[in-house]
Amino acid sequence: MEPQQTAVSYDKLARHWADNAFLARNGIAQHERALQFSRGAGLALDIGCGSNGRIIDLLLSRGFEVEGLDISSEMLALAKAKHPNVLFHHADVCRWEFPRRYDFISAWDSVWHVPLDRQAAVLEKLSSGLNPGGVLIFTSGGTDAPGHVTNPCHGQPLYHAALGIPHLLRLVDEFGCICRHLEYDQHPESHLYLIVQKRPVPTTQHNTDSRPSAEDSSASVDPTSLSPRR
Repeated sequence: MEPQQTAVSYDKLARHWADNAFLARNGIAQHERALQFSRGAGLALDIGCGSNGRIIDLLLSRGFEVEGLDISSEMLALAKAKHPNVLFHHADVCRWEFPRRYDFISAWDSVWHVPLDRQAAVLEKLSSGLNPGGVLIFTSGGTDAPGHVTNPCHGQPLYHAALGIPHLLRLVDEFGCICRHLEYDQHPESHLYLIVQKRPVPTTQHNTDSRPSAEDSSASVDPTSLSPRR
């Protein structure tokens, strides 16, 4: 199922999503956990922001400058009405080029709609879009192997795909991030979310004179100090 077909389905679901009481808290606790790894407020991006606005509200309350992105024009129309001062991008994340880097990126229940053969490239794009130390939270199907399925949602077809946990973890590392948290948050359903953090830029320390000083040479070392402490 192509992204534009997903956009058509979400255009028809936009008002339901905006008024859905379940969505008012869906993912909030998980984002609060992710924010614990953040190094402070900065620039944030909500990918697949939808029409509800709850994640944008949370990020704004934490002092972030927030942008939103969605492929559904109807979703964005409702989102803009709720947050007229937020910058929104109407785009397919597969084709969209990041205009800058972000300190926090949310892709809650969105990237799993990307066609399976494009998901790795999108994950690489999201990882590259983070500043060093930046945090990404995203959802996937909690499967062991890659797979995809199309099911109806309130009468509209929605495509979901998952790379599988082993592949996801390899990609997270390959794309310069560290997995900070992985959880089946709706068990026994296979709804999975990950919190990953971009590795910081390594600092190089230059020692102009590696020779030990006389004081260092004469200093005795207590062997017991080298044993592990419990």
